[in-house]
Amino acid sequence: MKRRNFITLVGGAAAAWPLVARAQQTPKIARIGFLTSATLKDPGIRQQFDAIRQDFVRLGYVEGQNIVFELRGTDGTIDGLPALASELVHLKVDVIVALATPAGRAAQQATAAIPIVIGSMGDPVQDGLVASLSRPGGNVTGTTFLGPELLPKRLGLLKELIPAMSRVACLWHPEAFREQTNRDMKKQIEGAAKALSVQLQYVEAHKLDEFERAFSDMASGNFDAMFEFPSTTFFEQRKRLVDLAERHRLPAMYNAREFVELGGLIAYGANILDLNRRTAFYVDKILKGAKPSELPVEQPTKFELAINRKTAKTLGIDIPQALLAAADDLVD
Repeated sequence: MKRRNFITLVGGAAAAWPLVARAQQTPKIARIGFLTSATLKDPGIRQQFDAIRQDFVRLGYVEGQNIVFELRGTDGTIDGLPALASELVHLKVDVIVALATPAGRAAQQATAAIPIVIGSMGDPVQDGLVASLSRPGGNVTGTTFLGPELLPKRLGLLKELIPAMSRVACLWHPEAFREQTNRDMKKQIEGAAKALSVQLQYVEAHKLDEFERAFSDMASGNFDAMFEFPSTTFFEQRKRLVDLAERHRLPAMYNAREFVELGGLIAYGANILDLNRRTAFYVDKILKGAKPSELPVEQPTKFELAINRKTAKTLGIDIPQALLAAADDLVD
């Protein structure tokens, strides 16, 4: 190499060093949008976001330095989700984290380009969110709580708790999932009900102001128990549902232990908080170059049985020893 060429090379590299140093000092800040149909003031949703943030910290992210969060929540209904999803798209966030199926569906309808990670989907395939669990195929991935598959198990546990049970009211929010998923859920629980000699009746609650009417209908219908169908609205309004069930003295089966912690009788399902926390790991992989289409949807491997002994006593229900032994969480 000639001397002048060597000097030019060194000189050019030296001139570039300040630029490299400045680039290293100002790393790209990832902008993450969070979308939920819950109000952001709700303590439960704040717990969800705080847990997810903690996992980002464990993955090496520092808020304000290499990551920022845009939180968007409605008033506890799904009606405002499309507008909030569009708002996040206009902000040009790098990834949208949506909690539950309705928020994920709104995000999917708002963009086909921005990666979307959904926590706690019911049936992502039937709902058209992904092509398959192993190969999502689009811009959506995340976790599922296996909505339809667990309904027979829940009904069986309720029958075990109340052996004389013959009539059950199913509290149902039709807009929670697409029609195909709703049909699948009905098929699953109706098959289980037939095997258990239990008669079902669906009681619809489309909006928050219909809760009172729905519970009055169930209380006057001589039902032995209530069965809660999966719904993000029901989960976010769990305190209200539990209070109404208590007021009308309705033994109730729920799909998450959070209901039992608030006074609900019994619940069986995946840990929703754990499923939502996993969204941080998906986002980390995507920010490092992974494609949502190639990241399999995670399914829970552990399910929790929670029973509130105080509520059972109030309702005059003797909990079988087998259920007490099987319970992961006994609330007094």
